[in-house]
Amino acid sequence: MKAIVWTKYGSPDGLQLREVEKPSPKDNEVLIKIHATTASTPDSEIRRLKLPFLLAIPIRFYFGLIRPTRITILGTEFAGEIESVGKDITGYKPGDQVFGYTGLGMRTYAEYMCMSEKSAGIAGVMAKKPVNISYEETAAVPFGGLEALNSLGKVNIQKGQKVLIVGAGGSIGTYSVQFAKLYGAEVTGVDHTLKLDMLRSIGADHVIDYTKEDFTKNGQTYDVILDTFGKSPFAGSIRSLNENGIYLNDNPGLLGGFRARRSTKNSNKKVLTWTAGYTTKNLLALKELVETGKIKPVIDRLYPLEQTAEAHRYVDTGLKKGNVVITLEHIHKSFTKEEL
Repeated sequence: MKAIVWTKYGSPDGLQLREVEKPSPKDNEVLIKIHATTASTPDSEIRRLKLPFLLAIPIRFYFGLIRPTRITILGTEFAGEIESVGKDITGYKPGDQVFGYTGLGMRTYAEYMCMSEKSAGIAGVMAKKPVNISYEETAAVPFGGLEALNSLGKVNIQKGQKVLIVGAGGSIGTYSVQFAKLYGAEVTGVDHTLKLDMLRSIGADHVIDYTKEDFTKNGQTYDVILDTFGKSPFAGSIRSLNENGIYLNDNPGLLGGFRARRSTKNSNKKVLTWTAGYTTKNLLALKELVETGKIKPVIDRLYPLEQTAEAHRYVDTGLKKGNVVITLEHIHKSFTKEEL
């Protein structure tokens, strides 16, 4: 089968199209023919090892010290069709259309992969795909959707509250905007100039171009501030909260945790950290929201599998709007023609 093999840490040049052995499912696994996957920011960060030092070290031990050796196929989101099942599988059958997230197991940049029926948490999660959208759209749902669904659930946004979302134009951000609107909030999205029109199109009431304006200095205050990538000014964000406000930060770090306790010591403001919630229950809830039209994936660009390196280069610019999808439909169709 064809797959994108991850040969080195660093630039996208290390992502190379190769022929590799097709996997066979164990008794508790299904074999999935992958129709679409994504080039996500987490995939890019792991490829580059652009991670906090205390996280980069164990990640290097997990994947390989000098170069990737334990896992050599990246990719975490997928949508596809079950081709065969192990003898212990009870919830799926060949032909079922599925989607999900593989976590640190990776492996979605390939024609086929195996996945356990009982996967959960960092091992990934899987369910039957939404019936009303394509494989390409479905592949763009799990990561950002699950992150936003679970984390905003902790905040308990109320109708009429003012919510500001930093990094609103990314995968997590575009779902966060939609969830906040679904809960009845007045939403302000903060991101790059090129993403503002898209943010308006998915429901943002106000937009702020971070290249021209610092939201912490415009005099506005909010009931909830969501930072989807952990780069907003910490002290300024706390000052921009109303009393009883909540600051939800993707990655406050050790220093951020100390500042959180100090900054909120004499007030009713709260600081929370993002949690993913990669569970079947959450994935099924997300599926229902997609099928009822309440939430939709935002797709910026599509790339064929053989251009995965180019897709990663685009993601590395930080300018993607929502999701970048990698499709394998053309490969499956070409094989079908050859077989005929």
